[in-house]
Amino acid sequence: MSDKEFKNYRLYYNFLNSLAKDLTKYYYKKLNKPFKVINKSQDKNFDPVTKADRAFEKFIRSKIKKKFPTHEIIGEEFGHKKTKSDFTWVIDPIDGTRSFIVGNPTWSNLIGLNYKGNPVVGLANFPKLNKYYFNTSKNNSYVVENGKKRKLSVNKKVTFKNIKVAGAFHGWLSLKKQSRIPRVLKLMQFPCFDALSYAHFCEGKIDAVMQCQNKIWDLHAIIPIVSAAGGIASTWNNKNAKYAGNVLFSANKTIHKKILKLLKPVSY
Repeated sequence: MSDKEFKNYRLYYNFLNSLAKDLTKYYYKKLNKPFKVINKSQDKNFDPVTKADRAFEKFIRSKIKKKFPTHEIIGEEFGHKKTKSDFTWVIDPIDGTRSFIVGNPTWSNLIGLNYKGNPVVGLANFPKLNKYYFNTSKNNSYVVENGKKRKLSVNKKVTFKNIKVAGAFHGWLSLKKQSRIPRVLKLMQFPCFDALSYAHFCEGKIDAVMQCQNKIWDLHAIIPIVSAAGGIASTWNNKNAKYAGNVLFSANKTIHKKILKLLKPVSY
């Protein structure tokens, strides 16, 4: 973290720890029922949203407003509530709406807190899996599964020849562009399951994750959890991952540099 002024982790991770439980209860009580899919896209693309996305975001915003009334909030569905605060909450009410629609349990609620523009605390809550991930400092992050808490750590000792890579291009990378990175394609032997892939990365089950076209609400909750678990994150052109777009998360500097080099033909 570049800003050393932020120190009060306990207040915020306690809030997120409680929020995770509230979100799961809210889902099973109010949202676990048939729903209608709406296409937000103004062109021929498919950008789905459901009433559950919007209900989750309203619920999260209400919890934040009650506890931290002066803080800014940025949400995927309801935009930016601006204030003069140094603190900004970034919300993806349902990360993985397509998975939610078809019944895959990999969707999650992502809530991140930024301090002066830097992601510092994050929560990734998976109601269907009865587990959630969050960080308690810049050096410690945890998963709570079925009420049991365990510390997260990426597989720092993995070598490049043994890495497990998950990735998704989300239709952004054309076949012509993909032909420029054959070694990257060969590395991508594991599917990408929404934010759950980053969670698996923090558990050491996957050694690198790459994705295209991310928005800030896709990443700002994930970044502090990954960083606290020892992971490295950047854009494909080696900028700070907080700027979103095309990103790479790796277990150590060696494999990160090698994959970035392989991505160079399409990282402009």
